[in-house]
Amino acid sequence: MGKFELGTLVVTTNIANKMNESPAFATFVTTSLKRFQYGDWGDLCTEDKEVSDKAVIDGEMIMGAYKHDGLEIWIITEWDRSATTIMFPYER
Repeated sequence: MGKFELGTLVVTTNIANKMNESPAFATFVTTSLKRFQYGDWGDLCTEDKEVSDKAVIDGEMIMGAYKHDGLEIWIITEWDRSATTIMFPYER
């Protein structure tokens, strides 16, 4: 178990489709999720990493961003830890 609860795991249709098309992308998503749950916020700037560190303690929304082969995904856990969503930035 990681630093916090993920709640229900949700992936957008675009993420699911890309994972089905590309085993390498599916591995990237899985690895990114593991990193996220253990407090590695990926490619966020230092300030945003600090915000996510604080959010784990304060019960706020947690975010990570991860890049792979020209694609970026966001992983966001809701403030109440009810759900974690994996999406492309343009889907926000």
